[in-house]
Amino acid sequence: MDRHTVEHVRSRGWSVTMIPEDDLGPGFAYTVGLWHTYRSPELAMFGLDIHLMHELLNRLGDGVATGEPVEAEQERHDLIARHPVVLKQVDVRWYREFFGQAIAFYRRPPFPVLEVVWPDPHGRFPWHPDYAEQYRELQPSLWLWPGDQRDLSSSH
Repeated sequence: MDRHTVEHVRSRGWSVTMIPEDDLGPGFAYTVGLWHTYRSPELAMFGLDIHLMHELLNRLGDGVATGEPVEAEQERHDLIARHPVVLKQVDVRWYREFFGQAIAFYRRPPFPVLEVVWPDPHGRFPWHPDYAEQYRELQPSLWLWPGDQRDLSSSH
């Protein structure tokens, strides 16, 4: 377990882990500690600049700390200018692949995780049939069972 994460959770209530883009996939960031401190789901975000995602997840964490709930299927208009985001419940079968620091912190799943899903420039989300293809690989659809990543238009 990363000592920095534990100290951040102790002092702030949560920490944000940033994973840079590499040959295996897009960069992503996720919280550790929201469930421990506030009994609020952890949050994950993919495909944008990792420092921007860090800032956005901290903004959501600040809201949680002041009593603003985050929940599955919630549409938020207060995170990215001119575009809503939708919070989707992550299927637990994805946890080991993406959330190692959280698993180390909590010792084991389950703890809830919501994926913060952003739209394409036309305001369409990955489950929309006309979602811009160049963005599909930037955001894995973690709300789907890992073997069912094909037909997103019927998954919302």
